[in-house]
Amino acid sequence: MAKQILDFQVVENKQIKKDFFILRLLCPIPLPEILPGQFVQIHIRNSAETFLRRPFSVHDADYERNTIGILIQVVGNGTRVLSEYKPGDHLNLVFPLGNSFSLPESNDKILLIGGGCGIAPLLYLARYLRSNGHDFDILMGFRNSERIIEHDEYIKLGDVYLTTEDGSAGEKGFVTDHSILQKNDYTRIYCCGPDPMMKAVGKFSASRKINCEVSLENLMACGIGICLCCVVKTDRGNVTSCTEGPVFNINELKWQS
Repeated sequence: MAKQILDFQVVENKQIKKDFFILRLLCPIPLPEILPGQFVQIHIRNSAETFLRRPFSVHDADYERNTIGILIQVVGNGTRVLSEYKPGDHLNLVFPLGNSFSLPESNDKILLIGGGCGIAPLLYLARYLRSNGHDFDILMGFRNSERIIEHDEYIKLGDVYLTTEDGSAGEKGFVTDHSILQKNDYTRIYCCGPDPMMKAVGKFSASRKINCEVSLENLMACGIGICLCCVVKTDRGNVTSCTEGPVFNINELKWQS
C-alpha cells in the first residue's frame, strides 16, 4: 500500500474529556484505503520542542466525509499543541503506515480489549468488523470513572464491559480480572493499551490458546523503519514495529519467554 505525504485540514477539534481530544482531519484527495490498526505520523509545526513526527493510530475513517479521526491524549508539549489546533488549520501527515489487524473467521467468538488511550485503534476496528458482519464484545479498562472515554461510541457497536482500578465504574481491577473472561470462551482477542496490560492479556490468551493480536505503542520517530527506535524482539529476530507492526500476534513476540 503506497504511503503518501499530504496536508490535511482540521475540520473539528472535539474535547471529550480532560486531556483527551479527537481531531477530525479532511483529506485533500479521495481518502485511500486505510485498514484497522494502521497509523499516521504527524508533523507538529508549531511545537519548537517537537522535532520529529509523532505516531497516532487511526481512530476512525469516514469515507463519506473524506476524513480521519485521531484520538489524542495530552501528555507533553507536542500533544498539547495538537490539542490547540482549530478548524481551518493544517497538519502534515505520512499515511497509511504499518500493518493491520487480521480479519477473524466467521465462527470466531471475538473480544476487543483496550486500556486507556489504547482504545484508539479499536473503534475503527470495531466498525470495520461490524461492516463485515462480525459480532463481538468490548472490554475497556481505565484508572477510574473520570478517565472513561468513548464509551458511548463503543456501545453502538457491541456489548461493552468496564473495569476501573479503583472500582468507581464497572468491575474493580484490571481487564484480566473481569468476570467476562471466565464466562465466555473467546477464540480471538484484539488488544491495545499499556505494555503491562497487553502482556497480561497475552499471557491469559496463551494459557487458553486464544488467537490474540496486540497493537504495540512503541515510540516511532520515522515510521518507515529507518531510525530503528521501535525495534521489538520476535521469533523472527529483531524487527521494527512501524513496518512489521504495530500489530503482532502474541505468539510472534518474545514476551512469553
